[in-house]
Amino acid sequence: MINTLFLPELREMLADNNTAELREFCTALHPAKTAEFMEGLAAGEAWQVLQHAEPNLRAEIFSYFDYDRQLQNLEREDDRQVAELITHIPADDAVDLLSELPEERVEHVLALVPAPDRRDIRRLQTFPEGTAGSIMTTEAACLDERLTVRQALEKLSRQAERLETIYYIYVVDDTNHLRGIVTTRKLVSSFGKLDRTIGDLMDTDVLTVDAHEDQQHVARIVAKYDLLAIPVVDSERHMLGIITHDDVIDVVMEEAAEDVQRIAAVDPLEDSYVRTPILTLGWKRGMWLGILFFAGLFTALALKHYQVWLDEYNWLVLFIPLVIGSGGNSGSQSSTLIITAMATGDVKTSDWMQIIIREVATGLLLGSFLGLLGFGPALYLAPNLISAAIVPITIVVVVICGTLTGASLPLLFQKIGWDPALTSNPFVAGINDILGIVVYVNVASLFLDH
Repeated sequence: MINTLFLPELREMLADNNTAELREFCTALHPAKTAEFMEGLAAGEAWQVLQHAEPNLRAEIFSYFDYDRQLQNLEREDDRQVAELITHIPADDAVDLLSELPEERVEHVLALVPAPDRRDIRRLQTFPEGTAGSIMTTEAACLDERLTVRQALEKLSRQAERLETIYYIYVVDDTNHLRGIVTTRKLVSSFGKLDRTIGDLMDTDVLTVDAHEDQQHVARIVAKYDLLAIPVVDSERHMLGIITHDDVIDVVMEEAAEDVQRIAAVDPLEDSYVRTPILTLGWKRGMWLGILFFAGLFTALALKHYQVWLDEYNWLVLFIPLVIGSGGNSGSQSSTLIITAMATGDVKTSDWMQIIIREVATGLLLGSFLGLLGFGPALYLAPNLISAAIVPITIVVVVICGTLTGASLPLLFQKIGWDPALTSNPFVAGINDILGIVVYVNVASLFLDH
């Protein structure tokens, strides 16, 4: 509401070209709040306001714009202004934004970016999507181990303005090999001993990741060791850049969104839901729906196969939805739990025996509970007590089959190199529908034929 009330004043400043007040507006608040106040402006108006801020502040405010607005500005605004902005935002963020623009536009903009920044962007563009190199920033605090604390502080003060973060200071040699690490806290605490060298303060046991490491693996390491940043190196341990905790959060959110979409039987969207064209959205959903449709046909064929037998004992038909629903739901639960545990590193494929034992035990427990719930209606609808026992016994067997299927498929997919999340809930439920019919009819025939 406050944002809306302020918009007329902001537009009036723009109309009057009130440079002093616009500059004050950009500097008075936290950059995130400044960006929030500009949400009601058109993309072009917001860009005009940004031009009244210093380059570094302009880049920081711009980083809080929503992604669509950022892209609109980069697509439409003056090449020189866009190039200046690209120069002042972190190289990894610049690469992400530029990847969404037409190649011709990217070339025009990068031609106006200073050579060192252009080299950083070009280098990051060479790393495959989803690797550590593609999400790292090259702006890291690097110092020589021979520097004294006094010299190090002086050098850092000159570097600070262009660095994204200074959580850690990375110690490198003349050939840029990573030698060690010094925390900012340790450096500051040595203020009374200014003649000590960085080599004396550094810790040589440094956690690193290779530039071609999968980004999910990087996220697990950062989470496991509670790191604020982690250095990225090549095969010869040359320092390439760092991955900060905010980049890791982005990775976790991105991977979680993909897994949720796969679990719901949707091929992961490459863009946001709103920006994805309807035809693309239809294809990504329809592809899996088609597969699941054929799985449903197999269920129908299974019912057709036992039609004569079911016609003879037609009261059994009443419990088919109950039986297959119990198997499908328990299987979906198991697959979701296992996929989540695998994503967090809680379980591995080598733990398969422990997982199978736990799921059989859980399936027996859950099946017994659901079987007891189903025994009452079965007594009411079945012709006798022995016939009524078919339903709870079947439910126990089907739920055990469901938990086993739901737990085994993600492990199998991981083993053969596929994403475990492909074993979506509808996929597991479809398999268990067929299993449920087969188990139900065979248990029933075992009782009724005798």
